[in-house]
Amino acid sequence: MTTPGNLPTPEQGLVLTHFLTVRDVVRSRRFYADIFGGEVVLEENPAIVRVANSWIIMNPGGGPTPDKPEVTLVPPENGATVSSFLNVRVADIGAFYADAKAKGAEFLTEPLDRKAELRCYLRDPDGYLIEVGQATGMLQGVFADR
Repeated sequence: MTTPGNLPTPEQGLVLTHFLTVRDVVRSRRFYADIFGGEVVLEENPAIVRVANSWIIMNPGGGPTPDKPEVTLVPPENGATVSSFLNVRVADIGAFYADAKAKGAEFLTEPLDRKAELRCYLRDPDGYLIEVGQATGMLQGVFADR
């Protein structure tokens, strides 16, 4: 059962959430709950998983609605071209990487040193790209090459 405190409903101001159009709500919900230690706060319609201080909302695609006329929602078709991705910051990328791999996450590479941070990417079940990073050099004013 959900409680209002677990839902992305601010008492004032705003809350930023991330909405994903997914092929299989159950599979995607499990991925975000398992890999990122999220809490399922709503099973479906839409599915909502609270991850740390954020929420990921998932629903199947669909055609236009009165509030978004002429807009159709679909999951990614081509994983090689993306226009946005989820960015996750972690305290210990080595521990996160090992834990996520053990749970079945598939990374594009292992964590790489980019001077400002250690960083790697993985994909969710629908092919959405997720960057996982740990600040290192940026904490001392060292940033990646342009």
